[in-house]
Amino acid sequence: MELILASGSPRRRELLKRAQLDFTTLSVDIDETPYDNETPKDYIERMVATKAEAAIQKLNDTTVIDSSKDSESLIILTSDTIGVLPDGQTVLVKPIDREHAYEMWQQMSDNVHEVWTAVQATQVQLMPNEAKLVNQQTSQPNLEATLQKVNQKQITERTDVRFIPLTREMMSEYWETGEPADKAGGYGIQGLGAAWVSRINGSYTNVVGLPLSQTLALIREMQDKDSQ
Repeated sequence: MELILASGSPRRRELLKRAQLDFTTLSVDIDETPYDNETPKDYIERMVATKAEAAIQKLNDTTVIDSSKDSESLIILTSDTIGVLPDGQTVLVKPIDREHAYEMWQQMSDNVHEVWTAVQATQVQLMPNEAKLVNQQTSQPNLEATLQKVNQKQITERTDVRFIPLTREMMSEYWETGEPADKAGGYGIQGLGAAWVSRINGSYTNVVGLPLSQTLALIREMQDKDSQ
């Protein structure tokens, strides 16, 4: 089955390339506003489901459908990662400025924060679909093929990350590198931010943005079900 990564994240693309997977990418735009009283885990699980629906809609709106291939199916992979401060509720975001980064780092210093990733594999298949419009000459419905969801499964992965004690000088030096500006929590474990990580409990690639071994197992499970 063809694999589509519905994400614009270069880190997720790189991780899948390391696994030597053939895939294409598709970017989708959704409303990412959290609900009131929504837990971080509930939030990312809702995000990956919403991204999958948006990807299906975008493919149906932009892809030329060949109804002769009504048995063709593909897997849409969606993912969302979120960091949570030691209070268990405050979500790590991209810093808006230096002081905002310092504020987050001070709470993470000599402490453990959580990184959660939700991943959803959605199998879709070309199926005949009765269009709402009818042929004006015959008054008969036109039949077309559209991508429709036939199977899906979602997983979540948590990794605990402990930082070393941070000084103001360390934070200033890191900020000046430019690396923190576009990263949630203001650090990248795959970059210079690794120097601040004393230990992790869980998947390293989860902190990068995609728990790779768990994701590969999810894709294989979806492929195995399709072949049965």
